[in-house]
Amino acid sequence: MHSLPSQGGSTPPVRSARRYWPRRIRLIAAAVLSLGIASLAAAQPSSSPLTLDAALDAAQARSATLQAQDAATRAAREMAVSAGRLPDPVLRLSVDNLPIEGPMRYSLTDDFMTMRSVSLMQTFTGSEKRQARAARYEREAEAATAMRSMQKARLLAQTAGAWFDRYYQEQMQGLLQRQREEAGRVSEAVESAYRGGRSSQADVLAAHAAVARIDDRLHEVRAGLAAARAQLQRWIGDSAEQALGVPPRIDQTRLAEHQLGHEIDQHPDIAVMNARERMALADAEVARQDKSADWSWSLMYSKRGSRFGDMVSLGVSIPLQWDQARKQDRELSARLQKAEQIRLEREEMRREHLFEVQRLLANWRSNLTRLADYDKTLIPLATERVQAMEAAFRGDKAPLAAVIEAQRMVTDTRLERLRIEKQTAAWWAELEYLIPQEQAGQAPLPDPWPKTLPSPSNQPAQEQEP
Repeated sequence: MHSLPSQGGSTPPVRSARRYWPRRIRLIAAAVLSLGIASLAAAQPSSSPLTLDAALDAAQARSATLQAQDAATRAAREMAVSAGRLPDPVLRLSVDNLPIEGPMRYSLTDDFMTMRSVSLMQTFTGSEKRQARAARYEREAEAATAMRSMQKARLLAQTAGAWFDRYYQEQMQGLLQRQREEAGRVSEAVESAYRGGRSSQADVLAAHAAVARIDDRLHEVRAGLAAARAQLQRWIGDSAEQALGVPPRIDQTRLAEHQLGHEIDQHPDIAVMNARERMALADAEVARQDKSADWSWSLMYSKRGSRFGDMVSLGVSIPLQWDQARKQDRELSARLQKAEQIRLEREEMRREHLFEVQRLLANWRSNLTRLADYDKTLIPLATERVQAMEAAFRGDKAPLAAVIEAQRMVTDTRLERLRIEKQTAAWWAELEYLIPQEQAGQAPLPDPWPKTLPSPSNQPAQEQEP
C-alpha cells in the first residue's frame, strides 16, 4: 500500500501506532492460545496406569450398594431417636349429647347435657421401655453397618478378581501375539525355501497350520479379554479403559493359619450374624418391657349453654393384660428362641467358613508350588527341547513338523502357567479381602445374652392350651 503524505508533525504518531497495535494483537493472541492449550492439557484424562488399589478405590466410590447400606444405617439411627420419645399427645374436639329430636333439636345451648368439649390425652411410656425400643433400632443400625462390611468385602474380592482376569487375559494375548509373529516369520521362511527347492510342501502346510492354530487361540483369548474388560467396567466404570499397572505380590496373604480360628470370627458373614443376634435380643428386651402396660391420662374441658356451668373431666386408661402367660410371655419366649436360632446358625456358618478358608489356603499354596515347578523345570525343559529340535532340523535329523510341535509345547506350557497364576491370583483375592482391614484384629464379642433376659434353655415349660 502507498503511504499517506506527511502532514506536519502528525505523521510520526500514526506510524508508531501502526507498528504498536499489530505487535500487541500478536502478543494477546499468543497468550490466549497458550492459555487454551494449557486448559486443554489440564482437561486431558490422566494416563497413569490403573493399579489394583486404584481399582478397589474406584469400585468403593462407585458402589450404589454401599451407599444404600449407609442410608439404611442412617435410617435406623433416626428411628432410634424417634423411638426414645414419648408418644404424641392426642387433641380431641367434640360435641357431646346433641339433641336431634324435640323442640331443642340441633341446639348447642338449650339442653343442659349438650357440651362442646376439648380434651387432651397423653400416653406415658416408661423410660426403660423407650430405651429398649431405641436400643433395638441401634442394633438394627449395627446390623446395617455389618451388612455394609460384608458387601464391601465381596465388592473388593470381585473387583480384584476382575482386575486380575483382565491382566492375565492381556498377558495371554501378548504371549500368543509374540508366538504368532514368530510363527509367521517361520512360515515366510519355509515358503521362501520351498520356492527355492530347499523345502517340501508338507513343511509349508505344517507352518500354515501352526499359524492358523495360534490365530484360533487368539480369537478365544480376545473374546475372554473383552468379557474381562466388561466385568471390570461393571465395578469401576470408565476407568476400566485405562492400562493396567503392575500387579501386587500374590505369594503372601494377611491371613495367618495359626490364628485362623480367631480370624474367622471377624468374617463379615459372622459379623452380620452377630449383629442379627443382638437385634433379636433387643427385640426380646422390648417384648419383656411390653409386659408393663402404658397408662394414658386425659383432661377434658366441656362448655355448656350460658344457663349451665362448664365441666372438667379427668380420665386414665389402663390396658388390662389379663392373660400374660399366653400372650406377652409367649411373645417373649418366641423372640428368645429366634435369638437362639440365629446363634446356632452362626455357629454352623462359622464351621463352614473355616472349612472354606482352609480349602482356599491349601489350593493357593499348592498353586504357588506348581508355579515354582513351572519356572524351575517345565518351561526350561520345553525351551531346551525346542533348541534341540531346531539343531536337529538344521542337521537334517528332524522334520520341520517336530520343531513346530516343540514350539507349540512351549506356548502351551507358558499358557498353562498363566492360567495357574490367574487362578492363584483369584484365590489370593478371596483370601486377602475375606476380612476387611478395619475388622482385622478385633477382639471376639462377649456373650450376647444379657443378664436381664433368661436364656431360652432356662425358659419354663409352656403351659398347654385348654
